[in-house]
Amino acid sequence: MTYLVTGATGKAGRHVVDHLLRAGVPVRALTRDAGRADLPERVEVVEGDLTDPGGLAAALEGVVGLHLLTAAGDDYATLRTGPELVELARRAGVRRVTLLWNGHVGPVEEAFEDSGLEWTRIEAVDFMSNTLAWAGSIQAEGMVREPFADVPTAVVDEADVGAVAAAVLVRGGHGGRSYAVTGPQRLTARQRLAAIAEATGRELRFEELSVEQARERWRAAGHSEEVIEILVSWHGDPPAAASTVVPTVREITGREPGTFAAWVARHAHLFGAGQEGAAGPR
Repeated sequence: MTYLVTGATGKAGRHVVDHLLRAGVPVRALTRDAGRADLPERVEVVEGDLTDPGGLAAALEGVVGLHLLTAAGDDYATLRTGPELVELARRAGVRRVTLLWNGHVGPVEEAFEDSGLEWTRIEAVDFMSNTLAWAGSIQAEGMVREPFADVPTAVVDEADVGAVAAAVLVRGGHGGRSYAVTGPQRLTARQRLAAIAEATGRELRFEELSVEQARERWRAAGHSEEVIEILVSWHGDPPAAASTVVPTVREITGREPGTFAAWVARHAHLFGAGQEGAAGPR
């Protein structure tokens, strides 16, 4: 009666693990490097790679609930191993699967939709924790350089994504459904920076990049062209589900989703809170 969390050391995966532990069920975590997992002692940590399903049979042994990524690898490219993962899940006797999409329906989602297994797609919008990518430039320069400064999305606390996935896996009753998972308000990148400025007591500037400048930066970071186009599409013209506030968190978990202000308050130290002498405009 074990629950397996893939991507267990990732932004949402750690929270899926935590919420499953709170539910009192046995948790197994799949990661590519067990030595760096840093998960609670009660979690059984196993190594494996979703891009190489041939080595995952042991990890799935005795698993009844599976939280599955749909993108993996160093560049988070869309997984193409959906049919193999479905077959492994069938053989293992998996009852329920949550599929954490990466912004669009891909081969993994399609394979599970045709599998006859009880699957639920978790369509999480932009994670609040993605804002941590700004921390370095905020600390060093007091500014952020990003494209699409005024495109709003209903950014979600990754802890809420974990809570939704865990509730679906443990309680059931959501088979064949897709759920957008959002925060409680629509915010642009510029508004998020303003919230960080308020929380840290610093004056921060926003410099908007062109789309081509953004593409060049993502290429320099090692992203594939496929991933870059997903990023451009997602951030420049997000689907309605990403920019519309929906009550999924409340309806599935019974509590309200966390606000961005609350998330920033928990992470303000990472952005240089209280650094009166820090570099940047005043």
